[in-house]
Amino acid sequence: MTTQHDLFDSVKEQTILTQIAALSGWDALTGMPKDAGHFRAEMDAYLAEKLFQVSTGSARKKILEDLEADDSSLDNLGHLVLQKARKDFDMTGNIPEQDFIAFQKTLSEAQDFWARAREANDYKVYQPYLERIISYLKQFIPLWQKNEKTPYDVLLNQYEPGLTVEKLDAVFDQVKNGITTLRHKLSANDSIPNDEFLSRKVTKAQQSKYAMAAAQRLGYNLNKGRLDDTIHPFMEALNRDDARITTRWDENNFQMAVLGILHEAGHGLFEQNVDSKYDDVRSVLPISMSIHESQSLFNEVMVGRSKEFWAVEYPKLQAIVAPTFDDINFDQFYQAWLKTEATLIRTEADPLTYPLHIIIRYEIEKAIFNDNVDISDLPALWNKKYKEYLGLEVPDDLTGILQDIHWAGGSFGYFPSYALGHLYAAQFRATMTKTLDFKAIFESGDYSPIFEWRKEHIWQYGGAVDPNKVLEDATGEPLNPQYWLDFVNGLYENVN
Repeated sequence: MTTQHDLFDSVKEQTILTQIAALSGWDALTGMPKDAGHFRAEMDAYLAEKLFQVSTGSARKKILEDLEADDSSLDNLGHLVLQKARKDFDMTGNIPEQDFIAFQKTLSEAQDFWARAREANDYKVYQPYLERIISYLKQFIPLWQKNEKTPYDVLLNQYEPGLTVEKLDAVFDQVKNGITTLRHKLSANDSIPNDEFLSRKVTKAQQSKYAMAAAQRLGYNLNKGRLDDTIHPFMEALNRDDARITTRWDENNFQMAVLGILHEAGHGLFEQNVDSKYDDVRSVLPISMSIHESQSLFNEVMVGRSKEFWAVEYPKLQAIVAPTFDDINFDQFYQAWLKTEATLIRTEADPLTYPLHIIIRYEIEKAIFNDNVDISDLPALWNKKYKEYLGLEVPDDLTGILQDIHWAGGSFGYFPSYALGHLYAAQFRATMTKTLDFKAIFESGDYSPIFEWRKEHIWQYGGAVDPNKVLEDATGEPLNPQYWLDFVNGLYENVN
């Protein structure tokens, strides 16, 4: 008789293989020798083959069918895992095995050639691999499609259950209009903050010392994580006791690494605090990207851009980098820290303009999958939209279409999660302020009440609860972009 124990054993093997694949991915972007990419692609393809066999093979199929026929051995978690494992089986299993393996190998190769293209500042170096990725996804979409209206809806649904182009268009129109109104209002203000001092030299060691201390005050546990250098910052979690973060450095732009580390530590906090009961079944309980991004952006924006936080943290920063900012008082620092202006690089954007970067990528992805735009035309389309939405001329591929690694990893449909993460984070914060005094918490030096609220209402569930339910249960209402618009309007009310 097939029991819950059989199901959990099978999913545990999948989870372990997923952890090994994650470790390989982390190493490829942090420490792998440059010339090792072709060997790593072969290894990743082998791991992909094993994962495919475990998650869609005859043994898994029998377990699912047996337990769907007789679920008497299942408890509540067992029912959830069965449901999620079936969804995983149907999605992955619909793809021919050799195509799945070839796709995974292509992704590994594409990330290597994306890095080479960045070095050469030439999109064409990477374009053939991007074309192959998109071709595979267009091949897979009909195999995944159920009742979604458009091909791109299929991809959106993988990262955010139930998300559609129709819903996103409405949300993004509201956000765009709000941003445009506030930017016009701010542009009428002749008082422009002086932020030149932010480009003063702050050594990598000083940046790391301050940022990692701040991340730990917010709860990131270095006994369950680490910090490494990379081209494009990311967090990689093998399990709740191993959530690694990365960053990049510029000694004349310390803001980039400080906010970047807070951001990635927010992802790490989530992973480190998922309930242990899900340990062996995490491979079929992926965390929604919008909820995940809401927690990184909560750290980066709701905390890392707030006046209450920096009123306490700025003296700590000053002490570590002394005497670099000894002549800069808090008001001068905070005005500069919040200065808003259009930038070419998404990860360096301020809270107000950041969603426009996401909307640009969203519209390009829609064009790729719903309108079949030619892949060779993507740089021109990218440049056109940056001019339209941010008023910027894109000088080259490096600061344009090559700045993000996501497409090289096949992550189409992911970018909207960043914008939704902003909206979710603001809605969470609005609810938290009803019972938590952020100013008093930061002044106390004990930030744990913020940590505990997030753990209780968000982190502990991992991917076991759908994002819309997490949001509604925590805040009492569905997604409402007005909370984010209110937040940014308040943030910039007395700045710029």
